[in-house]
Amino acid sequence: MSSSSTDIELWAVAGRGDREAFGVLFRRYYPLLYQYGSKICADSAVVEDAIQELFAELWQKWPAASVQSVKAYLLQALKFKLYKAFRQARRVETGEPSEEPFELSHENLMVNDEEDREKLARVLEAVNKLPARQKEIIYLKLYKGLSYEEVSEIMEINYQVVRNLLCQALKTFRKLMMMLVW
Repeated sequence: MSSSSTDIELWAVAGRGDREAFGVLFRRYYPLLYQYGSKICADSAVVEDAIQELFAELWQKWPAASVQSVKAYLLQALKFKLYKAFRQARRVETGEPSEEPFELSHENLMVNDEEDREKLARVLEAVNKLPARQKEIIYLKLYKGLSYEEVSEIMEINYQVVRNLLCQALKTFRKLMMMLVW
């Protein structure tokens, strides 16, 4: 199996137990997974462990469902692993029981709805404080899910300007959110 094979081809062959294809997938995606995981969790050891655990579990039990995007599957699986690690660490720190009881009441729903409305109001307030072009790029790229090329065409700016503008918009948005939270 060559390293120039497509992800889907590698996925299919690795799923049949081919160690070489599995190794190519691991080497191809480890840097991306590590970079993504580092955005979620600052502890590099936790990120590395989660990636190793993800690939170990894949090797032991390959998913039966077909995968449309290997990248999306691995990134999502890593995100879930890291969130699971956070929940477990929180339980250890707070002494909460290892299994969270399932409780659903009208009061809980009302409180959650109110919290969601407050969060949404803060997000909208922050977005409305952004300059018009930053609002537009966030809407097109994040809300509508358009590619950088599509946004570039719509806004009539070049590809790199789109990337730079989105980065700046997100930085500004984060600062505004921090000011609204505190």
